[in-house]
This record gives sequence, C-alpha cells and structure tokens, in this order.
Amino acid sequence: MNIMGYTVFIEPLENLPITAKQVINTINPHSYITAKNDGKFKEALLDSDLLIPDGSGIVLAAKQIYNQNIEKIAGSDLHIFLLEKLNRENGKVFYMGASQNTLKKIEKKIQKEFPNITVQSYSPPFKPIFTDEDNEIIISHINAFSPDVLFIGMTAPKQEKWLHQHKSLLNFKVASSIGAVFDFYAGTVQRPSQFWLDLHLEWLPRLLKEPKRLWRRNFISTPLFLYELFLYKIGFKH
Repeated sequence: MNIMGYTVFIEPLENLPITAKQVINTINPHSYITAKNDGKFKEALLDSDLLIPDGSGIVLAAKQIYNQNIEKIAGSDLHIFLLEKLNRENGKVFYMGASQNTLKKIEKKIQKEFPNITVQSYSPPFKPIFTDEDNEIIISHINAFSPDVLFIGMTAPKQEKWLHQHKSLLNFKVASSIGAVFDFYAGTVQRPSQFWLDLHLEWLPRLLKEPKRLWRRNFISTPLFLYELFLYKIGFKH
C-alpha cells in the first residue's frame, strides 16, 4: 500500500516474503517527518525491500486515505517473528548496536528462549559518526559470522542510513534496523504494557519515562505528520 509516498507492507507477518539479501525497515510518523529533511534517510527508507507500519499514525493514514484497517507491526513484533523462524531453522542472528551490557543480556535471553539459534553481537563506538576504521571493524565482525538475520540498533535515522550505506559490503540474508527493541528485549528499558498497546498509546508511558529524548517525536513530529496527512487527503500531495 502506498502511504504518502512510501510503499508499506500491510499483511500479517506470517505472509512476510523472505528473499535473499533483504532489508526490512519500519516507518512511523517521526521517521516520515525526519526523512523530509534528511535526504539520505529518505533514500534508505525508500530503498528498503519492505517497510512495516510501526506506528499508529501510519495505521490512521491507511484508514483516512484508503478507508482500510491495517494492523500496526512494531519492530518488537518483527524481532520475535524472525527469532521464531530462526529457531525452527537452526539459524544465526547478529546484533550490532547498543552497549555491551545490553548485548550480553540479549545473548543470554536468546540462548534460553531460542536454544536452536546461534547468536553473536558487537557494540560499536558511541559516537555520532563512525570513522572508516570503525566501519571496517564492524563489517568484519558481521561478515566473519555471516548471519541469517542482522539486527541494527543505533536509533533512527543513524541505523537505517548505516545499513543502507554498507548493505553491499555485508553478508546477511535479512537485515533490519529496530532501534529501541534491543533495550526492550534485554529488559534494560521496560516496554509499555499490552493495555497501552491496545489503546494505541504506547508512546505515552515512554514519553513520561524519557521526556527529554521523546518530546520532539510526540509534540513536533506527530502534529506535523497529521498536518501532512490532511494536506494529502485534500489533494495537496508532495
């Protein structure tokens, strides 16, 4: 489904087409607005093999534009779906991003919950821009393991742009930028309960816990996205 210029996968995850060297990313109101002012980020999103609707705003847009009800697919949902698939197939998963502490917790949890999966990880330097040497080291760690699934967790838009830039140099079957899911799965950050998810208000408890980091997303990006949606509906498509 084309939602305001982006082709979004709207079927259940069970129907997800898995192909070789495939990049699956997420789109939500914040990433949509960010991409309007970040050409490289927009290119990374548009060049994704699949974009999943990780945001109630995208669900709302589908309803307003096409009068069609679609389900939100969070990065956490994609993460578990792919882990379950790997566990059935005795596959390999690599996590790149986050702190060493978070990655150790992820590996321990994977070994307990998905014993048929082989897992490795790498914590990159904490800096806005990686040097060529940093990138070479990151790529060598990933390629030495050659994972079936590669998860990138460095927050948007850095993670999507990094994956897009280095895709051709990386050995993987499926790669996805899932940001906060690393911390959710590790338990270092508590994901909102199902109560808030069902109300499409997952953003509210997260905002209350991390106001400095998330205020722009909720008080600037969301209203701007709704304005863009209004313009799109009345025919001012851009």
